[in-house]
Amino acid sequence: MEVQKTALYNIHKNLGAKFVPFAGYKMPIQYSDGIVKEHISTRKFAGFFDVSHMGQFYIEGEGSSLDEALEKIIPADLKSLNVNQSKYSFLLNSEGGIIDDLIITRRKNGFYIVLNAACKENDIKHISKNLTKNHKFYLCSKNSLIAVQGPKSSEILEKKIKGISNLKFMYGDFFEFDSEKLYATRSGYTGEDGFEISVPNNKVENFIKFLVNNKVKPIGLGARDTLRLEAGLCLYGHDLNEKINPIEANLKWAIGKKRQKTGGFNGWKKIKENIEQGTSKVRVGILPEGKIIAREGTKIFSIKDEEIGTVTSGTFGPSVNASVAMGYINSNFSKIGVSVKLEVRGKKYNAKISKLPFYKKSYAK
Repeated sequence: MEVQKTALYNIHKNLGAKFVPFAGYKMPIQYSDGIVKEHISTRKFAGFFDVSHMGQFYIEGEGSSLDEALEKIIPADLKSLNVNQSKYSFLLNSEGGIIDDLIITRRKNGFYIVLNAACKENDIKHISKNLTKNHKFYLCSKNSLIAVQGPKSSEILEKKIKGISNLKFMYGDFFEFDSEKLYATRSGYTGEDGFEISVPNNKVENFIKFLVNNKVKPIGLGARDTLRLEAGLCLYGHDLNEKINPIEANLKWAIGKKRQKTGGFNGWKKIKENIEQGTSKVRVGILPEGKIIAREGTKIFSIKDEEIGTVTSGTFGPSVNASVAMGYINSNFSKIGVSVKLEVRGKKYNAKISKLPFYKKSYAK
């Protein structure tokens, strides 16, 4: 399969990007400043991310039939979602396993869903099976998707996109840029205030020039990963997969409160059982002692040397100046402060179960 490139590929090259293959695309892993500086720049000022490899999926349909169709596979309370309001949720299989996690936004004539890059083709097949001939759907290729994240992102964007700073967290709307419409949501995956902006491909180069001229640094996949992990956010294919359900993933909050009681979605029987009786394993935060980094696949042991789990994400957190990790462990050992051991290169190191996130989120309230 041929590796794809986003509309910004040449711009990334000119900005000094180092590329890696990712989800079928050639994507920047870092730029000349390096991962740590990119990370800190996002936390203290603002950074922009090319996330155009992700799926911008539109579903159109009138009336409640579309809500009902999607609520069978997405456990969010879609019927109560306001126009332009977004929710973090997931696609679920028949056992309640997570096919993908996503952001879904109600639009006037349907829904706009941002799908993970590696999952989007399979997601569309799964969603389309639940739609009827009265529902239209398509994957948008005419627009790039740019995330602008960091404490100064709102102030900077307002200079060129009037009114965008008035958006509430997890809401979106249309705005004008260079005499063209773009759609922005106040959301992101770094733990910082920020926006995800769907920009027409014929205007995206001008948009990036505006950001660069305002000292917003380009950020690669490397810093995107360290930022999301510090914020305790999951990466699909690592912390989430089809064999893990939302309760095991410690994501009960992303199931609508009404729907936790009424169900009506894939895997409800299993998820209800887990809500009421608990789970045998659960996702937790882990703080290794010292400088050791526990990468994905690291085995977790109790202080009595019982194997109790596995790390699914691990890195050095520049903002917390410490090694951080997430993983799944036997629920009996999941209490914050419990001492565990991590096996790295054949040797066991001390660690403790930690609260999540590691870094306090700074979303706009």
